[in-house]
Amino acid sequence: MMGKLFLVLALIPVAEIYVLVSVGSVIGVLPTIGLVLGTALVGAYLAREQGMAIVLRIRESLAQGYMPAEEVLDGLLVFLAGMGLLAPGFLTDLLGLLILFPVTRGMFKRWLREKFDQWRQNPNVQVRFYS
Repeated sequence: MMGKLFLVLALIPVAEIYVLVSVGSVIGVLPTIGLVLGTALVGAYLAREQGMAIVLRIRESLAQGYMPAEEVLDGLLVFLAGMGLLAPGFLTDLLGLLILFPVTRGMFKRWLREKFDQWRQNPNVQVRFYS
């Protein structure tokens, strides 16, 4: 697990730098910086809007007496998307935008649910629910 985490944390910045340099060499430095800043601004706005909508859905679910599990998972994904969009780079921006769109967010939610189920079934991982 730590090896995978190290690879992700080491390879993502290297890949981002490679893409930034490649794009910068094609369109120029200032347009590249403008594009990175523009995606960060648009992404932050979209994440804020989506986040507020999710908060309202959570309130509605709680008011009706339902556990807002799907909404909380949506909130987690929108938060991660916002973090990706605020990080400088095109790859994290692309991933963040994919997570923000409800259609593609469903794929990420299914993948996370499968991972949660695998973790619950793993005898080395303990998942406890407190009430």
